[in-house]
Amino acid sequence: MELSIHNWMRSETIETTIRRVSGLGYTKLEIAGSPEHYDTKTVRKLLKDYGLSCWGSVTLMLEDRNLLARDEAQRAKSVQYVKDVVRMVKELDGHMVSVVPGTVGKIVPDGRPEEEWQWAVDAMKEVYQYSEASGILLGIEPINRFETYFINRGDQALALAAAVGPNCGVCLDTFHMNIEELDMFEAIRRAKGKLVGFHVADNNRMAPGMGNLNWPKIVDTLKEVGYDEVLSVEFCSPLDRTPANPYPGSLDESPENLSGEQKKFLEDHGSTSVTDEFYTMLTSKSFDTLSKLI
Repeated sequence: MELSIHNWMRSETIETTIRRVSGLGYTKLEIAGSPEHYDTKTVRKLLKDYGLSCWGSVTLMLEDRNLLARDEAQRAKSVQYVKDVVRMVKELDGHMVSVVPGTVGKIVPDGRPEEEWQWAVDAMKEVYQYSEASGILLGIEPINRFETYFINRGDQALALAAAVGPNCGVCLDTFHMNIEELDMFEAIRRAKGKLVGFHVADNNRMAPGMGNLNWPKIVDTLKEVGYDEVLSVEFCSPLDRTPANPYPGSLDESPENLSGEQKKFLEDHGSTSVTDEFYTMLTSKSFDTLSKLI
């Protein structure tokens, strides 16, 4: 296995991220699903210069991005967005795209369950045709009930993947599994042969090793089902503005290059912008915990 890390958790230049994670020992990057922010030729060169490669990307389902929207034009726009993420990954010689079908933070459905299911299947099939032609794998990612009402568990993601196409898989995330799965290890086993990605954060969404998840057992279970690809670190440190904050000075009070969209996405995940020092600590702790196990 290899270790990757996302870059959406802190607002900074892509070169800053690449330089940091390369120096800490990572070999892969899972780039934020914001194709409009990246010149892929520049990013390709940066990755090569620092000895990294692109593993994939994750869709950032913000604002009106929703593959199961009632409005046909909204669905079409969302499909095009996911295609653009696939194209970006293709141009970066990546491998996969993790897809969250519904809008993060949306709690009111647009239609009856059977309607939304069909809208999601039809939208995913259109993306799937494009991704198959591009040679990029899709993984449906379940996220917890406080972020979406649609796909929360591995079994649901597997059902949607099966309805989309034979090469459509799932991307599981330990943080979300810890909330939603009866047994995360059995959830991993049920996804055998369909895992195209695996995201890692501890039960408190801090870096692996800073909570109570059983990381040796998680990695051993992945090996048991034959997953020997990439673990993508995706911590998102909880927001603590109280005197009980165990990490004083961790909050970045004057973040640079933090767009309104990025700020909202972090806030929707119970976090905020953090300092460079704190972020480096989380990145390093993740590597130290996982590198010993893979």
